[in-house]
Amino acid sequence: MTLYWEDFKVGETVEMGKYVFTEAEIIDFARQFDPQPFHIDPVAARSSFFGGLIASGWHTCAVCMRLNCDSYINRAVSLGSPGLDNIRWPKPVRPGDVITYRRTVLESRSSRSRPGVGLLRSRTEALNQAGELVMSMEGWGMFGRRPAP
Repeated sequence: MTLYWEDFKVGETVEMGKYVFTEAEIIDFARQFDPQPFHIDPVAARSSFFGGLIASGWHTCAVCMRLNCDSYINRAVSLGSPGLDNIRWPKPVRPGDVITYRRTVLESRSSRSRPGVGLLRSRTEALNQAGELVMSMEGWGMFGRRPAP
């Protein structure tokens, strides 16, 4: 079923999926995109502020984008996004953590300049297996409106 702007309801919260962060993936991602010692070197990470290896915050965001695509974007009339706001990483993600991602629609409005476009503001949160918030962000998405019958 194709999803249109009208299919998303303010207040609706949807779990998008879970992801297990492995030590190998944490290191591989960070070597390419965020090569700080506490992301790429388990020995150096032990004497860091974090006391051990942690995933890059950008890694948690990249997994979130994948789950967004798998759970709804690739079956929606998605027109992209003008950006994200308020990205936060209040707790580190460590090897073996099982992170659950969820999305809540905060606001919905039709575009003033493009009649076939609707805008959604959503908050995405990621929680570890203990229920602790490890990532949150807000942003707008643009979606096609349902064609008239």
